[in-house]
Amino acid sequence: MKRHQRDESAWVLRGGLNPDTANVTNVLTHVSTDAAATLSEPMVLGIGGGLGAGYLLWEVNGQLPSLILGFRFRWNMHDWAEQTLGRLGARYQVRTTTSQARAAAMLTDSIEAGRAPIIRPDRQLLSYWHLHPDTDTTLAPPVYAGARRGALVAYGLAGDGILVDDRNLSPLTVDAALLAQARAKLSSSKNYMLVVDAFDTPTDLSQMIRAGIADCVEHLHASSTAVALPAWEKWAGLLTDRRNAKGWPRVYAEGRGLTSALLAIWMGVNPAGRIGGDLRACYAEFLDEAAAHLGSAEAAATATADLYRIAALRWQELAEAALPSDVPEFARLRRLVTSMSDGVVAGDQGVDARGAAATELWTMLAEYDADPPVIVDLAMLADRLGAVAMAERSAAGSLRQLV
Repeated sequence: MKRHQRDESAWVLRGGLNPDTANVTNVLTHVSTDAAATLSEPMVLGIGGGLGAGYLLWEVNGQLPSLILGFRFRWNMHDWAEQTLGRLGARYQVRTTTSQARAAAMLTDSIEAGRAPIIRPDRQLLSYWHLHPDTDTTLAPPVYAGARRGALVAYGLAGDGILVDDRNLSPLTVDAALLAQARAKLSSSKNYMLVVDAFDTPTDLSQMIRAGIADCVEHLHASSTAVALPAWEKWAGLLTDRRNAKGWPRVYAEGRGLTSALLAIWMGVNPAGRIGGDLRACYAEFLDEAAAHLGSAEAAATATADLYRIAALRWQELAEAALPSDVPEFARLRRLVTSMSDGVVAGDQGVDARGAAATELWTMLAEYDADPPVIVDLAMLADRLGAVAMAERSAAGSLRQLV
């Protein structure tokens, strides 16, 4: 079906770090009544609950395990955007339908009305991030559903395509029919569309900031070993545990599949990955901004920001230890991931570069998952992760003083 074209110049591609926080930030800026008082992505992150902690080793029979790391508040839930928009007082509506055709029409109508809906298509089907197709289970870990369900903004129509914002800085077009299929594929977010109608930037952010910090403190200090700070200690122990069935010496016996896990660590921590990195430095920026709104806690907020910068450094040290740049094969993997990410940022102009990088990446991973290029010192990784856990505990303890 031929699509009408509209001038998408009203939408500005601003990029961003994390897909969810960038989406909300950019949509709020688009609809704000006061362009001079728009919120930064760190502020949206902080008001939305800030940080999370999550470790999951996802295993499917017959396939290599897949390492999943969570770094944002409620990273494993689907309602972060709605909760954050509600706290900010934005006027929004969530639209769903069981009809794929109706969902496509609703999206087109919304875009033509000048809106920029947030949608959650299946990234694997949409393909521009080049997630592994899972056609051969020996090649790579399966694609975890949470990674496939990536949020993005649909903001323009171009012939038979939809212009999307996935932190790209140049236009990125996806086929409208393929997008409709991708939106309908995942049952947990089937044909989901969130439309922000209006937003008045609050004149007083102090209560929202305090509520966001309180959420972060409660979340991080929970007892869960999957979605709170204990996850890091649990993971550190599993790195060297030979008796536990989930211990890495047993899960990755003889190094099979270990290179993919190491790459997952590096991609999780660094912005080159799909999730925008560990977000610790971004949260430090939030605390720097928030300090002026916290009255007598201003100095404590600034001090806590410094502790989160230390935590960010510890994470970088872990990522470097996991996939060291002085190992040529690992350095190549890092460059390929960065090329894929840069290709997405480049939009339609980056299609060839990101496709070529993805093809080489999956080929190399298949080889190295079967025969690792180096012997990995899991005890050293456990020490690095222990340092991360200590830095996280220190920063979260300081954050608690702000509540």
